[in-house]
Amino acid sequence: MQAIVAENCGFCVGVKKAVETAFAVPPENTYVLGELIHNEDVVKRLALRGIAQADDLAQVPDGARLIIRSHGVGESVYGYCKAHNIEIIDCTCAFVKRTQGIVEKESAQGKTIVIAGHRDHPEVVGLVGWCRSEAYVFSSEQEDFSLLREKEVVLVSQTTFSEKRFLKIAEILRKVCLKSVEIFQTICYTTVCRQKEAERIAQSCDAVLVLGGSQSSNTGKLCEIASAHCKNVIRLNNADDFRYEKIKFFKRVGVIAGASTPDWQTQEVLFKMAENNAEVQQATETVAAESMMAQAVAEFDKEARYRKGQILTVKIVSARDEGIYVSVSGKGEILIDKAELDCDEYSREKYAEKIEENIDAMVVETSPKVKLSEKAVKKVKEEEALLKDVEEGKEFSVICTGFNKGGLTAQLGTYPVFVPAREIRAGFVKELDKYTGKKLRLKLIEIRKERRKEIIASQRVILEAEREEREAAKAEKESAFFDSIQVGDVVEGKVERVTNFGAFVSVNGFDCLAHISDLSWTGVKDVKDVLEIGKRYEFKVLKIDRESKKVSIGYKQLQPQPWDLAAEKYAEGEVVHGKVVRIVPFGAFVELEKGIDGLVHVSQISHEWLENPTSVLAIGQEVDAQILAFNPEEHKITLSIKALQEAPVADYSRPEREEGGRPQRQKKGRRNNYNDYVDEQEYREWSEGGYGGASIAEILGSEDDK
Repeated sequence: MQAIVAENCGFCVGVKKAVETAFAVPPENTYVLGELIHNEDVVKRLALRGIAQADDLAQVPDGARLIIRSHGVGESVYGYCKAHNIEIIDCTCAFVKRTQGIVEKESAQGKTIVIAGHRDHPEVVGLVGWCRSEAYVFSSEQEDFSLLREKEVVLVSQTTFSEKRFLKIAEILRKVCLKSVEIFQTICYTTVCRQKEAERIAQSCDAVLVLGGSQSSNTGKLCEIASAHCKNVIRLNNADDFRYEKIKFFKRVGVIAGASTPDWQTQEVLFKMAENNAEVQQATETVAAESMMAQAVAEFDKEARYRKGQILTVKIVSARDEGIYVSVSGKGEILIDKAELDCDEYSREKYAEKIEENIDAMVVETSPKVKLSEKAVKKVKEEEALLKDVEEGKEFSVICTGFNKGGLTAQLGTYPVFVPAREIRAGFVKELDKYTGKKLRLKLIEIRKERRKEIIASQRVILEAEREEREAAKAEKESAFFDSIQVGDVVEGKVERVTNFGAFVSVNGFDCLAHISDLSWTGVKDVKDVLEIGKRYEFKVLKIDRESKKVSIGYKQLQPQPWDLAAEKYAEGEVVHGKVVRIVPFGAFVELEKGIDGLVHVSQISHEWLENPTSVLAIGQEVDAQILAFNPEEHKITLSIKALQEAPVADYSRPEREEGGRPQRQKKGRRNNYNDYVDEQEYREWSEGGYGGASIAEILGSEDDK
């Protein structure tokens, strides 16, 4: 039979502190509030020492000493003790204290506290006693969480609660709660280790012994986890409950102990297993020295000589197929498995030549027997070299493995890494969970050697340094750019992006704006009608504002204007075709091409008198006309539509004369034939800034003529 003993056996730090304190203080007039730990044997020994157990504060007399157990108590207990002059010996576990602080702080802000744990457990009762607002306790993911839908929730956990259940409850809260959910992982790390180890041992054993008090919550969790992976799980309060008959037919038996189980109880069970196993071996005439159980107990006694992580200098004494055997200070031999040797491929012959040589090996396991590794030493040395680089300020990278309220967590080899929230990047980071699984680029802030060489690092300093470097390079580049450019220069640029008001063009890496009004002489509605993204064009520099770092450029300024080519296209007497684009009281403007308009005076529209050009013309109408006058310098073309029409027969009868011999002039609006126009000027002068049209003065003047 082989015994697999959990490495994390015996008291946790909090329980150990409470027990050692209780057995050190004077017993006279000393009380403990409730059971010190959930272990009947320890409680009995404490009672025999003379320390009384009080199940209620009223049982503690004024002026007495009161031991607060590792589970902690509510705030009111401290107030009661102060009022009754009771001296408090506080043995509250540090992990529990931390959770109490979170509950007190967050509830004071009006947030709803949710505790994952068992309602009647002393630790949970104490946590509720620190709440300033609502508090809810959930022990299972199957419970109703809907009443938390509209609340701002803060989730904590009983330190000995199941990690898997806690994570399930956390996931449910994220889905149910419409407002914020803040999650604090407050399960004691030793509890998590014990639970994972219990799962691993149960998976590899035929039977599992779970040792711990019947009231111990963490022992109950271990039993529950083991039962999920092994069908033969036996729970023992102490060695008195052990029955060898229940396990004698199993080849591999796991031994697990809760955090409130003293080492001597575990050792008693192991000795009983060895004694019974030896009897079985004797009855079958098997050599007792080969008993794996006897070896397990022997190694259990040797554990005090070795520490996990300890580096030893050992001597090679033999080489075999499974690995090499080494001697530690000349006492006994320990196998270093070939998989743990620092070599590419193990060769028994090669290591046989190294007998009597010394090598360094690390203690990687101490229970149930000591295991050494040469590879682990190499890894540690590599990590020490890496740590040296980190200490010298070199950048290093890690993958974020998790987060807590304060920041992000990661690992650099065996060294824990912590990145405070303010050191992730510039500005406040709210959603820390999004960084899990992401690569972090870091530089050292400090190394907390008192905490297993925890590395405190910053990503923000790297990002800020890179930003400053980019800004300096950009400023230098901009300065060189502005020194090399002047208004009027012709530059080449690449169109990077367009907007409804223009195009941004990269000129020597600097963004310049070509406004839509500077793209074409004839005007455009869409920048893409003139410029194509990604193509290069020549532009003229129109304006430079070095202070605001803006440069305006134009495309049309390098293109010929329509009027520059008009002399080659048009001449007096030619017939042209165009479209009516504007109508004014004195005539109509006809667009011959983009940017070139001609004026058809009202008198040149028809042989008949027109009160308004709109009576025969409409915007958008296409017409033919003859060029009467052409002045490209002044950007003027005068057109005539009636010149292309057949003139009506003239009536040459003399009009009646007024007194004094002058011919009588008919009133406006009564002229019906060609003779009515004889004393009207043929057409009026016009101008509209070079684009065809009339000024305000000309329009007013034309009205006076009527």
